Amino acid sequence: MRRMTLIVVALLAAIGEAAAHAGDHAAGQSPWLAWSWDPWVVVPILAAGVLYGIGVGRLWRTAGVGTGVRRWQAGAFGLGWLVMALALTSPVDLLGESLFWVHMVQHELLILVAGPLLVLGAPPIAFLWALPQGWRRALGGAVRLEAWRAVWRGVSNPLSAWGLHAVLLWGWHAPPLFEASLASDGVHTLQHLSFLGSALLFWLAILRTGAGAWGRGAAAIAVFTTAVHSSALGALLTFAPEVWYPSYHATAPAYGLSALEDQQLGGLIMWVPGGVVFLVAGLVLTALWLREADHRVRRHEQRAGL
Repeated sequence: MRRMTLIVVALLAAIGEAAAHAGDHAAGQSPWLAWSWDPWVVVPILAAGVLYGIGVGRLWRTAGVGTGVRRWQAGAFGLGWLVMALALTSPVDLLGESLFWVHMVQHELLILVAGPLLVLGAPPIAFLWALPQGWRRALGGAVRLEAWRAVWRGVSNPLSAWGLHAVLLWGWHAPPLFEASLASDGVHTLQHLSFLGSALLFWLAILRTGAGAWGRGAAAIAVFTTAVHSSALGALLTFAPEVWYPSYHATAPAYGLSALEDQQLGGLIMWVPGGVVFLVAGLVLTALWLREADHRVRRHEQRAGL
């Protein structure tokens, strides 16, 4: 515990120093090379990586390598963590304030790449093992309470996760809210937290769903309908006759694009690559659903002696 505290304190000190000098380094620097060192973004990212590493290391030392969190799951989390860090701190973040299409790339990285990879990494297990033993027992007892389990089942089933993700995706792309995110760093950070948080909940609900009331079929339907509504939003942005976000009138021309061309390119990025990822995920879930249905039919035939 003392070692973990020292690591976190050292990270905070380093980030604070970097943030203090960020403005000096950014002056006159090309936005293609500018990195963001906002402590409100960098500290949680680093803390998540440190806690995951401590938790997996402690778990594997206790129970054996690959137990609880498999090797490929640790690799998936590491890759998802890297994508998340790049999306939120690399030049993509600053350029997104000047180019709508880069902003869309950032959102797609968070929702379609970092989200599912982080979920596949089984972070709750690792984070739990990063805590002191007494805390783990107390937290484990709390989450086993029926009231908490009922609430969690309500918010983490595919229908609820689908609804939350859809509302946030369409709501944040409404011109007033999107313009507010461009005008305020705090609102911008809240937007990213909303997208990442809803993506984590969505992919958790989809990827953990098996047999039961919320089966693979419900998960597949949630993914396919997400592909439809997100592609529809991308198509609206692509074919809109007017610019939805006036702020880009002042910034996009510096990169050789009109604000409308910038918006059209951003809409295509949401529409085509985003739609393809959801469709592929939906096809995989459908294949799993059909395979499980075939297994159930075979078991029923065996029990019936057919």
